[in-house]
Amino acid sequence: MALVADLWQARGWRVTIQPTQAPGHATELAQQAATDGCQVVIAAGGDGTLGEVANGLAETETIMAPLPVGTANSFARELHMPLPLLRGKHQLLKASQLLLNGRIHHMDLGYTTNSEGEGRYWLLWSGAGADGYLVEHIEPRPKWSKKIGRLGYMLQGIALTLNYPRVAGTVEIDGRMYQDDYLLALVSNCRLYAGGGITISPQAKLDDGLFEVWLFRGQHILKMFQYGALMKMGQREYEGMELVYGRSITIHMEPEMPCQTDGEPGGFTPLTCTLRPGALRLLVPASAPDDLFKKPGRPLEHPSS
Repeated sequence: MALVADLWQARGWRVTIQPTQAPGHATELAQQAATDGCQVVIAAGGDGTLGEVANGLAETETIMAPLPVGTANSFARELHMPLPLLRGKHQLLKASQLLLNGRIHHMDLGYTTNSEGEGRYWLLWSGAGADGYLVEHIEPRPKWSKKIGRLGYMLQGIALTLNYPRVAGTVEIDGRMYQDDYLLALVSNCRLYAGGGITISPQAKLDDGLFEVWLFRGQHILKMFQYGALMKMGQREYEGMELVYGRSITIHMEPEMPCQTDGEPGGFTPLTCTLRPGALRLLVPASAPDDLFKKPGRPLEHPSS
């Protein structure tokens, strides 16, 4: 990170590096940075860390700059950023150059409230059912699983399938009711899913004021592997899969099921998600697809003195 700091400082920015100490600490650091009037927070980490930083910067003037150093880096893939891999330092510098030449956009965020009454903003997804179940039982992941990325997650997930219960779900989307045996109810705010390995909503935009709500019907979790394979092949219209657009979603499941937000444990159902339009100022790298946002962005201004 010292090389990244040097690059930003060479462009006239004053940079302070603050490592996180525990889960949730990134949110606290981001909130303090916004309170102190910082223009930009460089969020160096994986999707969970980015989600924590976004939670701390929501509804503030401070800009989040995502710098991928995690395992899956789904959001970095969304933005077509270079990933660390083996040439970590070089890739981070390249990513920083793209950010410095990027544009500031106002990105929609989700806001979730779970059964415990806990609320938080989120960046990418919130879900109840299969993905929450896997996150609840897998995280924190062992080192061997992290080293082999999505494959490690999949291997751990397969081992958990035998105990997954049949789940009856009721999902309310902007006042419309959907009821069935649901393996997963996923509220998506982006295009990619499953660590960036699946393009789930290829036409989604990050500032269109809508969630993509995916409902996956079935009685056994192994069906999710079929759905995943179909989506991997680009097929998104198949019996048992349904896409609904909405802004306010409530998910009930019987028995109550674990939830996830940005790939991190998020309590249990019932789960309520509401869309907060333009809640995050995001520094979007020059590598990002041109059609990822509906509204034009603005260049990153020179740091204030």
